[in-house]
Amino acid sequence: MEINGVKIRLVQGDITKEDVDAIVNAANPSLMGGSGVDGAIHRAGGPKIREECKEIRRTQYPNGLPTGEAVITSGGNLKARYVIHTVGPIWKGGDEEEAMLLDNAYRNSLKVAVDNGLRSVAFPSISTGAYGYPSEKAVIVAVNSVKELIEEDNSLHEVGFVLFSVHDYMVYMNRINNVLKEKSE
Repeated sequence: MEINGVKIRLVQGDITKEDVDAIVNAANPSLMGGSGVDGAIHRAGGPKIREECKEIRRTQYPNGLPTGEAVITSGGNLKARYVIHTVGPIWKGGDEEEAMLLDNAYRNSLKVAVDNGLRSVAFPSISTGAYGYPSEKAVIVAVNSVKELIEEDNSLHEVGFVLFSVHDYMVYMNRINNVLKEKSE
């Protein structure tokens, strides 16, 4: 699949195994690791990522990374050279600006990738785990955010969505196909 010359990949698997310039971490505000993809990235990447996150907390975000913002660290022991950490919103029913905050998380992550001259980035399904954002709603925001940013700036070569669960993979597959159909009509 392609949007504006940028390859869009969809993978069901483990984001910590991706061989891309950067993987995106669905982090918590502390940046110190947690459950789900956040914990998996910190475990697989090793202590270097945690040390760089501590420095970011010390110098830039002493109260924690705000929801929707994004920062970059090295990839530590990962195949990916970098990790872009972003905090997605906690689902509160949809009336607390969750969609806007999730859109910001995707857009700001892509902006960090572009600003750092990266060519390939892989996203998990941000906020759909412990933060409870329904996959069927989150995918609409994720795919549309990525599509809109790629249409504005196609300096990336590849954007991947790496979904751990088969359910999320199928939800994303259906939405990506719908977005591409809408684009061609």
